Amino acid sequence: MSLQGIRPFVAAALLCAAMPATAAAQIYAWRDADGTLVLSSTPREGATKSFVVPTATSGIRSTRPAVSSRARQFEPLIAEYADANDIRPDLVRAVIQAESAFNPGATSHKGAMGLMQLMPATAVELGVTDAYDPEQNIRGGVTYLRRLLDQYDGNEELALAAYNAGPGAVNRYGAVPPYRETRDYIKRIKGTADVRRAPAARLYRKVEIVDGREVVTFSSKPSAEATLVARQKR
Repeated sequence: MSLQGIRPFVAAALLCAAMPATAAAQIYAWRDADGTLVLSSTPREGATKSFVVPTATSGIRSTRPAVSSRARQFEPLIAEYADANDIRPDLVRAVIQAESAFNPGATSHKGAMGLMQLMPATAVELGVTDAYDPEQNIRGGVTYLRRLLDQYDGNEELALAAYNAGPGAVNRYGAVPPYRETRDYIKRIKGTADVRRAPAARLYRKVEIVDGREVVTFSSKPSAEATLVARQKR
């Protein structure tokens, strides 16, 4: 590579090193009309979000989150169950990072267990007999996440809020609950994965009785039985 070709990358590394290293900061990269690599904390159309590489020299960034050696051992399971449930692996990976930091033996003070922090009742419902077994835990956790995505019409913010605070809280508000813990949880996940919202501007809440149990679902499609609960910003 010529000296001229190297200069943009040197400038980019220096710029990254000069920027404040805040946990919530994101850097966006694009090339200007002259072909120069530009990095900024302000997003723009066509820009690629970049991520710090934790084990690399200061200032080095990547266009995808770096997977730690601890996380890497679970990649085959993440890929398998993400594909089986039609969920992006990066979203599953980000949930595991936020829930347990890839510690299969993690237990919360509320009793949530394993990599994806399954509550005992949820684990039983999902057929998980050993929540500390990585394969069972990831299978159950991804299946549960898929169920929530279906319930909230593909709105990943709402599904993640329900994963953290419970569907009951999301159903009450028809939106991400105003809980600091839940909002911080979603922000952490957004730091390592793109979180997509449903494309619709309106959200409708529908309540059905199934086997004597109240089941609440949300949809972008209106119906006679559904009630408009939110107008989302695009």
